[in-house]
Amino acid sequence: MAEWLYRIGKAAARHGWRVVAIWVGVFAVAGGGFGLGFGTLANNFDIPGTASSAVIAELERELPDYSGASGLVVIHTDDGGAFTEEQKQAYADLVARARNELPEVANVVDPFAAEAERAQRAAQVEGGKARLEQQAARLGGATNPQLEAQQAQLDVADELLDLAGGIGLVSDDGSVAVVNVAFTVPRLKLSEETKQAVVDFFDGNAVDGVSVDYSTDIAQGVPEVFGVGEAVGLVIACIVLLVMLSTVIAAALPIVTAVVGVGIGVLASLAFSSVVQMASITPVLGVMLGLAVGIDYSLFIVNRHRKQLAHDMDLDESVALANGTAGNAVLFAGSTVIVALLALNITGVGFLGVMGTVGAVCVAVAVLIAVTLTPAILGLIGQRVLGDRARTRLAAKPVSGTAATPMSTLRAVVTILVSVAALLVVALPALSLRLGLPGGASEPVDSTTYRAYELTADAFGEGTNATLLVTADLPAGLDEGRTTLAQLEIARAISEVGEVDAVAPIAVSEDGRLTAFQVKPAEGPNATSTEQLVRDLRAPDVLDGTSLAGTELGVAGQAAINIDISENLADVLPVYLAVVVGLSLLIMIVVFRSILVPLVATGGFVLSLLATYGATVAVFQWGWLGSVFGVSTPGPILSFLPVLLVGILFGLAMDYQLFLATGMREAFVHGSPARLAVAQGFRAGRSVVIAAALIMVSVFGGFVFSDSNIIRSVGFGLAVGVLLDAFVVRLLLMPALMHLLGASAWWLPRWLDRALPNVDVEGAALERRHPVPH
Repeated sequence: MAEWLYRIGKAAARHGWRVVAIWVGVFAVAGGGFGLGFGTLANNFDIPGTASSAVIAELERELPDYSGASGLVVIHTDDGGAFTEEQKQAYADLVARARNELPEVANVVDPFAAEAERAQRAAQVEGGKARLEQQAARLGGATNPQLEAQQAQLDVADELLDLAGGIGLVSDDGSVAVVNVAFTVPRLKLSEETKQAVVDFFDGNAVDGVSVDYSTDIAQGVPEVFGVGEAVGLVIACIVLLVMLSTVIAAALPIVTAVVGVGIGVLASLAFSSVVQMASITPVLGVMLGLAVGIDYSLFIVNRHRKQLAHDMDLDESVALANGTAGNAVLFAGSTVIVALLALNITGVGFLGVMGTVGAVCVAVAVLIAVTLTPAILGLIGQRVLGDRARTRLAAKPVSGTAATPMSTLRAVVTILVSVAALLVVALPALSLRLGLPGGASEPVDSTTYRAYELTADAFGEGTNATLLVTADLPAGLDEGRTTLAQLEIARAISEVGEVDAVAPIAVSEDGRLTAFQVKPAEGPNATSTEQLVRDLRAPDVLDGTSLAGTELGVAGQAAINIDISENLADVLPVYLAVVVGLSLLIMIVVFRSILVPLVATGGFVLSLLATYGATVAVFQWGWLGSVFGVSTPGPILSFLPVLLVGILFGLAMDYQLFLATGMREAFVHGSPARLAVAQGFRAGRSVVIAAALIMVSVFGGFVFSDSNIIRSVGFGLAVGVLLDAFVVRLLLMPALMHLLGASAWWLPRWLDRALPNVDVEGAALERRHPVPH
C-alpha cells in the first residue's frame, strides 16, 4: 500500500492541475446530484418495532384521525389580560379557514369553542341531576328504574368530566390558549413545508394584541449546517495551523482541502435525501467529521513533506514519500474511523445507521482528498510551503525521531495514577446518566419553541407538553351505554396508576373494538415520573379488578416514543461497543504486531469515553456551567449520543494511537531499547498529535454554540472526548504504561507473528528504498 501511495503522490505532484480539475469535476457532479435529489430532513426520530410504533400502526388502521402528528399553536395576550370577545371571534374564523386552507391537516381545534362546549356539557349534567332530584322528590322516595338508569348515566358523565378536568385549552385567567393542529400524516412523514405553512398562516394572520408561539412539533426547523460558532472554531484551527507551519500558504492548504472534501461528501450524501430518510443532524455530523479529519489528515502529509524538503529532498520525491508514509498512516487511520461509523448500522436503528454512513462517506472523501489533492497542491506550490525560518528550524532535526531520554519509572507510575484518578473523577456523573430526546424546554430561551413550552407549562401544567395517547381493546358487541361504562372503568384505572393529572376518552373505532384516551401526566416529557408512568401503564395488570381484566393498554405519544427510543439505544450500546472495540483490537494487533499495545490503547479509550460521558452529564443533565454552554434547562442526555460517541471517538482515538505508537515500534525494531524507543517515538509524534487534537477540539467546539440543543450536545461530547483522549490518554497515560511494560509491550506469540500479514503502516520499507538525505 505504501508503494502504491508513493506512486500516486508522485503522479499527483507532477500533474497537479489535472488532479485539481478532476476534483473540481467531482465537486460539480456532487452539487448537481444535490440539486436534483435533495429532499426533506426530519427533526423526529423513531425506531421500528417499539411498543409505541405498534400502537401508532393500530391507530392508522382503526382510528386514522388520531394516528397523525399533532402540534400546538400557543396564543397569548400581550397585556396578560383575558382574551376579548373580538379576539376569540377572530381566532374562531382563523381556525375555520385553517381547516380548509392548510395542507395535510386533519383538524384544527378552536380552544374557545371547545371550552364552551365542555362547560355546556358540565351544565347539562348538573341540570339533569337537578331535574332528577326534583322528580325523585315528587315520587316521595319510591323507586323508579327509569330514573335510576338516568341517574347512573349522569353519574358516569359527571365522573368522566371530573377525570378530564385537568385537560384545558384556555388558562384559568383567560390569557393563554392552545390551538391543537392535527395532521393527516405521521410525524416522521410530516414535511418541513407543511409545518412552515402552519407558522406562515398564523403569523400572516396576526390578531391585534395577541402573540403566537409554536411547539417543537411545528416550529423546530432544520438546524443550520454552518454558523458563527463553527466559523470561530475554524478560525482557531487556522491559528493552530499557522503557529505550527509558520507560513500562510502551508496553513491554508489543509483548510482548503478539508472544505473541498466536506462540500463533496455532504452534497453527495444529501443527494439521496429524497429516497433515504435523514435526520436533520446528519449533514451537520458530516461537516463536523469532514472538517476535523480533513484538516488533520492533510496536516500529517504536509508536515512530513516540509521536514523532508528542509533536508534538501527533491520536491516530487518528497511529496511522493510523504504520501507513501504519512499518507499510508492516514489511510489506516481513516479506515478505523470509517469502520466504526459504518458499524452503527448493526444497531438496527435506521436513522443512526444513516448518520454513520454519511459520516463514513465524508471521512472516506477526506482520506481520498488527503492522498490525491494534497500532493497535487504541494507539487503546484513547490518550495513556498516552507519558509526560510521553518527550513532552518526543521533542517536542524532528523525527519524521524529526535534525541530523547526515557522517563523515570517513578514519573511513569505517578503519571498513571494521576491520569487514571482524574479520568475516573470526571466520569463519576455518568453513574446518573439518563437518556431522552430534547423538547421545547431544552431549546434556546429566545426561541418560539421554548416560549411555547414555558407558556403551556405555566398555564396548564408541565404534563401538557408530555400528553400520552393510550389505547385499549374493548369486547365485541357493546352498545353505546356499555361502551361508555367500559371507558369509565379504563379511565379510573389509568388515573390510579401513578402521576396522572387527567385522563379523557377521545374516540372509539367504528367497530367499537378500540378506544383511545388522552392522558396528561403530572410532569414534563423528560421527568422520571413520566417515564415511570409509561412503564406502569404498559404493565399487564393495570385493568385487573375491572370487567376488562387481562386487557393490556397501548401507550404512544411523543413522551412514550422518546422513552422507547432511549431504552432501545441503551440496550444496543454494549453490543455496539463490543463489536467496534473487538474488531479494532484485531486490526491493531495486525498493525502493531503486539497483544499488549492494543489492550493499552483500548483500555485508555474506555477511560476517556466514560469521562466524556461524565462531563456531558454534568453539563447537560446536571446543568453545571450551563450558562457557558447555553443549557437553559438541564435534562436527559440525547438518547443516541452515547452510541454516536463510541463510534466516532474510538476511530479518532486510534488515529492518535497510530501516530504515536508506530513511531515507538519503528524505533524499537531499529534497535533502540524498549523504554528509549517509547521516548523517541513520543518525541517524534507529539507535536503533530497536539496540533491535530487542538484542531479537532476547535472544530467540534465551534458546534457547541449552535442554536440546536442536539448539535450542541454532539459538539460538546466530541470536543471533550478528543481533548481527554488525546491529551490525557495518548500523551500522558499511554507513554507511561508503555514505559512500564518495556520490551513486553511488543511481545507476540511466534505462531501469530508468522500468521499475521506485514502491513507496514508507517512505511518503513518504503523509506529504506527512498532514504531521506541528512
